[in-house]
Amino acid sequence: MTRIGILGGTFDPLHLGHLVVASEVHAALALDTVVLVPAHAQPLKPAPVASAAQRLEMCRIATQHDARLEVSDVDVVRGGTTYTVDTLRDIAALYPAAELFFITGADALASLPKWKDSETLSTLATFVGVPRPGHSLVKLDATHVLVEVPGVTVSSTDVRDRVSAGAPIRYLVHDAVAEYVTEHQMYGGGSHD
Repeated sequence: MTRIGILGGTFDPLHLGHLVVASEVHAALALDTVVLVPAHAQPLKPAPVASAAQRLEMCRIATQHDARLEVSDVDVVRGGTTYTVDTLRDIAALYPAAELFFITGADALASLPKWKDSETLSTLATFVGVPRPGHSLVKLDATHVLVEVPGVTVSSTDVRDRVSAGAPIRYLVHDAVAEYVTEHQMYGGGSHD
């Protein structure tokens, strides 16, 4: 059976912390692939700064040479508020014979019982918790797996703030993402070497 990891997020922009998580979980759980799924609009976060098309493109250019990673536009195409239950159903429809693993931060895993249709989530995927700064990994039940990953304390907010301030973002994001941000004059900044 094919084993597919799903890493959802706003990815505004995708940074190296996201890619480290995808790579480490891929290896730890012997996954066939990890699918990055940019959210259209997350229910508990402010609206993304970059457009959906830009966020999809940043994910695509950062992963294009890594055969372990794919990008899906299911949440963007569906539109509206992005809920994990809908993402999982859409990915399951695309990969009907696959075993799904939804990758999330320890902070989000702790709030899982409050998610939309939370009682359905564990029937759709195994939830994989990874560490986040300031949050310890706590296994909620047998349907969850915990994976330690190297700590990368970069965040998309930090990257956007650095771009806005004219500070370098090299080594915080994939080189192709840094070039894309510069080329499209995103986040209120100029060159980002």
